Amino acid sequence: MSIDRTIAATDGFELAASIYGSGDDVVIVNSATAVPQRFYGPFAEFLASEGCTVITYDYRGIGGSRPSSLRGFACQTSDWGLRDMQGVLNWVIDELDPQTLFAVGHSAGGQQAGMLLGANRITAMATMSAQSGYWRLQGQGEVLKVLLSVGVAIPVGARLFGYFPWSKLGSAEDLPKGAALQWSRWCRDPKYILGDDTLPLDRYGDFTSPILAYSIDDDGWGTARSVKAMMSAYPNVEFEHLVPAKYGLSSLGHFGYFRPTSQPLWERTLGWLRGQIR
Repeated sequence: MSIDRTIAATDGFELAASIYGSGDDVVIVNSATAVPQRFYGPFAEFLASEGCTVITYDYRGIGGSRPSSLRGFACQTSDWGLRDMQGVLNWVIDELDPQTLFAVGHSAGGQQAGMLLGANRITAMATMSAQSGYWRLQGQGEVLKVLLSVGVAIPVGARLFGYFPWSKLGSAEDLPKGAALQWSRWCRDPKYILGDDTLPLDRYGDFTSPILAYSIDDDGWGTARSVKAMMSAYPNVEFEHLVPAKYGLSSLGHFGYFRPTSQPLWERTLGWLRGQIR
């Protein structure tokens, strides 16, 4: 069970959020690109059952934080980190004042956390496939597909429709035009986010809390080399490559970590996070 509420981003935009549990250890779950918070519900319920208070939320333009129309909706991918993620972190610090604060970042949720102010309040962070999206770093079966997506389909589609209708092509949600264009531009840059000098990239060096960064063996978008290319921007990272069969799982891919069948991995991650408490 969860409690639904809204949390203000730093610019006042109201984000749909959910709170699970009421334990002493607080966990913020930062979503992947175009993935609504409801996807993380089973994971949040597990953490709540283990004595955590868990906050999930939707970035602007996604899920419960989507306006009635995405056409004309101003939103950059970087807004999800600099305004939305930052606003949730600020709310947690101000309202809950946790002694122990963990962050979990799936893909984009781990990539952008390095730009947060006040990250010294985060005790530890675990990331799942928080990779560089640069197309050349993806798995062999994905390279051409990613290049066509970020070089043609996404920028052309976003300009044509006024947003990118991703839901028509797969299971992800639609992207606001500005977010789609910025993200596809990052994916064409060899340094990905770290090549965008309009961002406060110097903050990555200040994120000194311990990080466990997972790459996943059957994730074409979260290869070990792409995860290392992104997460090496943080100064205190432990890398771990997950092989699904080792945990009795047939597959994981980019999303499988958060499905209920992956509970053994959830237990392992929570144990690691709590092991970082000083």
